[in-house]
Amino acid sequence: MSRAALLVLADGRFPAGGHAHSGGAEAAVKAGRITGAASLEEYCRGRLHTAGLVAGAVAAAAVLGADVRELDAAVDARTPSAALRGAARRLGRQLLRAARVAWPCAELDALAREFPKGAHQPVVLGVVARAAGLSAEDAAYCAAYECVSGPATAVVRLLGLDPFEATGVLARLAGEVDRVVDRGVEAARGVVGGAGVEALPAASAPLMEIGAEWHAGWAVRLFAS
Repeated sequence: MSRAALLVLADGRFPAGGHAHSGGAEAAVKAGRITGAASLEEYCRGRLHTAGLVAGAVAAAAVLGADVRELDAAVDARTPSAALRGAARRLGRQLLRAARVAWPCAELDALAREFPKGAHQPVVLGVVARAAGLSAEDAAYCAAYECVSGPATAVVRLLGLDPFEATGVLARLAGEVDRVVDRGVEAARGVVGGAGVEALPAASAPLMEIGAEWHAGWAVRLFAS
């Protein structure tokens, strides 16, 4: 296992398309739910314990060998917003495209054939992590951290927030990221241990789902989602 591969995969400059998505922060800013560092921290905390937990568990389960079709269907069932489902598949397609260049292998080729329009991003992330020689924990960390780093980076652009303050938010959430990863990996082990995808968490954030549908109808947007 190469931990350097984890740095490559988690790097915000990895061309997986995440830079074009705000993780719902653009809608939250416009709705007045994010106005500065304190409200950004609360938003990221909520996102971490809902979308981040689910994404981390799914990515970890994919590393451990769970059926990707079942995982993809499970993510669909946990994502009521059509806008978010579409965004997740676009991100999955872009991630897979970049990963097939970085870590070419038959498994990634097969995933591309199975999902020509893109699998959900956490599913792809797990398969990519395994192709890169990473562990279930590594994949869960990538998913959980991306879940909070995306909104933090976006709010710097959306509000002109001091980048140091945005980084401080991520640093303060580090311990909670650890705990979410532990819960996600435990659930993933349940999936492959016989409980199936029903063992995956189904934590929800209705305001993010509603915000995604609202955001999708805007005529002018800085971010895709």
